[in-house]
Amino acid sequence: MRYWSEDESRMGLHAIQRRRLTAHGVKPQVKVLWDFTCLWLYGAVEPLTGKSFFYEFTHLDTVWFENFLELFASKYPRDLHIIPVDNDGFHSSLNLSIPENVILLFGSAYSLDVNPIDRLWGYLKEQWKWLRFDNIEELRAAVQKELKNLTNEIIASLTGWELILEAISVAIL
Repeated sequence: MRYWSEDESRMGLHAIQRRRLTAHGVKPQVKVLWDFTCLWLYGAVEPLTGKSFFYEFTHLDTVWFENFLELFASKYPRDLHIIPVDNDGFHSSLNLSIPENVILLFGSAYSLDVNPIDRLWGYLKEQWKWLRFDNIEELRAAVQKELKNLTNEIIASLTGWELILEAISVAIL
């Protein structure tokens, strides 16, 4: 039995603006591309080990979520996977087919900030702050590069909250 944290994140061409040190009274400037072309990165991470599974899709809906679950389940076919999800409509659609080795746990709609993978999305997007991509291929290359740089240790340090690790150890016993 394995516990995963799953979520989706939108990755777009526009620059992510964060705080930046400048001289007093000088506003930082960045070239902005107002093109809302994007890709959706679906991901699952195991806080206990730092293992991960990511897949890129063009849309965020039930069909693509189902495809993600099928790909994920086929990668780890011998394990039973417990995956908490938020209450987005496509997670609970009546048309959603869930693989036999996956159990979805539906959390509170008001606890969106407690999903450990959200810290990983923030970490990835921090790598791209103040960058502007000219096309989707550049963005895709940057995403793939950052995903390759992620180690199990980095993922575990970002997602392995003590509270979750304790709950997993109690549940396994």
